[in-house]
Amino acid sequence: MQSDELIKLDLAHIWHPCTQMKEHEFVPLIPIKRAKGMKLYDFDDNCYLDCVSSWWVNLFGHSNDYINGKIKEQLEQLEHVILAGFSHESIIKLSSRLINLLPKPLNKCFYADNGSSAVEVALKMSFHKNLLQGKLKPNFLSLSNSYHGETIAALSVSDVDLYKKTYKELLINCIKTPVPINDDFAKELNTLNEILEKNSKNISAFIIEPLIQCAGNMHMYSKDYIKKACELAKSYDIDIIFDEIAVGFGRSGTMFALEQCGVIPDFLCLSKGLTGGYLPLSVVITNDDVYNEFYAPYETYKAFLHSHSYTGNALACAAANATLDIFKNDNVINKNKEKSAYILKNWLMLNEFKNVKNIRNQGMVFAFDILHQNPRFGKEVFLKGLKKGLLLRPLANTIYLMPPYIISYDEIDYICSSIREILLELGLK
Repeated sequence: MQSDELIKLDLAHIWHPCTQMKEHEFVPLIPIKRAKGMKLYDFDDNCYLDCVSSWWVNLFGHSNDYINGKIKEQLEQLEHVILAGFSHESIIKLSSRLINLLPKPLNKCFYADNGSSAVEVALKMSFHKNLLQGKLKPNFLSLSNSYHGETIAALSVSDVDLYKKTYKELLINCIKTPVPINDDFAKELNTLNEILEKNSKNISAFIIEPLIQCAGNMHMYSKDYIKKACELAKSYDIDIIFDEIAVGFGRSGTMFALEQCGVIPDFLCLSKGLTGGYLPLSVVITNDDVYNEFYAPYETYKAFLHSHSYTGNALACAAANATLDIFKNDNVINKNKEKSAYILKNWLMLNEFKNVKNIRNQGMVFAFDILHQNPRFGKEVFLKGLKKGLLLRPLANTIYLMPPYIISYDEIDYICSSIREILLELGLK
């Protein structure tokens, strides 16, 4: 099919996510035909550099030869099998490898299909565990400006009005505590303590995105606050859930953000980069104390009855194992530190623009804010980026770079210089 025909059929039948479809009357819809490495190619053979890792999932480039090969090997053996009462080698291997990468006592993996589902699992598991212990604790605690997904419970513990406001009457109980805006977080800790003193007996878990609130305009905050806030919550008998769906697997600068925070959560949610951006898969990792609360004869009704049809899909697990192979064999974390420093050096040059503020970096995430009277000025940056062969997806007027780890130094130079050109073309000085 030709590009025009594909676009016509798409707009006739597909409702795209996080999209006001009417905007496609003037914003181009771009069918992608093929991809390799950082590069996406449309049906007219135009090339776009994937600056956002296709919604933060792609770690080692599109159509990665090694991951492709491992999926093909798995496909010849087993594509999928029910995970209730059955198992398979790929998921057993993956689970063992994940546990070996994490600190004790994290040692039990419960699989789901995507990030929101992982959050749902962790919230339900925490509530149910407390209930089995004789504690009815129907509330959850989360940070202001947080985002944890768009299913009902995950949305309930989020705090981005764009996604949440419409569904207010559907949501479960959640209490917000303020996220720090700088390294002086004494006030935020005091507020947290006041909330806990008043509400702790009704709170099952405190859920946070460690280090970076990605959908919250790439807000980056103190690891020291995270450590102290989690210690405080634990002192009130509240579970800790780390949502590392976006920041896990090297994105924050270490394999997992918890390594920098000095916190071992009760529940760790992982997805996105887990399969290198290939296939849907998520996992909640917890400990024996939680697991043993549910370990009982069936007639006691203690089982955690939560399931997804494609849980533990063998092809997705093969992609995840291949992704872990690359981390192990290619010294990825250390190479990323060098690459991150190079990107940041280029990124900081955008300080020349007086409308560019709060240039920031954490690991392989880079962001800045544009001060502009138009709250959707970032859309103009997006459109200009397409013309220069860049796939950017600004969050309002926050421009960010979250590239695959295989990005080359030449590609870094091109992206940063092109963003500078875009800002000049849009009249920023």
